[in-house]
Amino acid sequence: MFIINCKNYEEISGDKISEFVKIAEKISRKYRLKIAIAPPQHLIGLVSNSKTPILAQHIDNSKVGSTTGYIIPELLKKSKVIGSLINHSEHRISSKDISKLVLKLRELKMISVVCVKDVAEAKKYLKLNPDYIAIEPPELIGSGKAVSNEKPEIIIKAVNAVKSANNNTKLLCGAGIVSGRDVSKALELGSEGILVASGIIKAKNWTKIIEEFAKAMKK
Repeated sequence: MFIINCKNYEEISGDKISEFVKIAEKISRKYRLKIAIAPPQHLIGLVSNSKTPILAQHIDNSKVGSTTGYIIPELLKKSKVIGSLINHSEHRISSKDISKLVLKLRELKMISVVCVKDVAEAKKYLKLNPDYIAIEPPELIGSGKAVSNEKPEIIIKAVNAVKSANNNTKLLCGAGIVSGRDVSKALELGSEGILVASGIIKAKNWTKIIEEFAKAMKK
């Protein structure tokens, strides 16, 4: 799994999101690689009909109906969104909400990507059997310093935790990934995919950087 979190970067604003998704879709076909994109929430409608899998950046533990301003999983599914990030370090939520949201996405047959800051948190939420655990030390997010290089022991320990859990959860590696070399290192350490943001969104040439990451993943 190759997930690109667009956050709320200005580089992806307006119609630029459509251009970005088309580039990712083309590279996905070329390398036969699954690339999922999490656009800014208000831009989901512009790209939800594309062939590229679309994830939400966040969802709320709230109900369908009179819940103004909340991001509701049931409605996202009707907009062809396939799942969501949960508990990203920039949008942390309570353990109770994480548990309820993983269960809700499972009921809806949507993908859950639970973001964790360390191995202890990974072990805690592995008990929920989410589809993916994405480990991202907060201090490395957006730093340009990849966790796979700066703190490889975290990935190794997280990989072991996932194996010990003996469930269907897969591990993704995030934080500071900016090159194909970073991607290769993360996979060598046992990660089954990556979650990346600024390393791609802020690059001057989207096609070049996404292709670089894709080649690294295929190797």
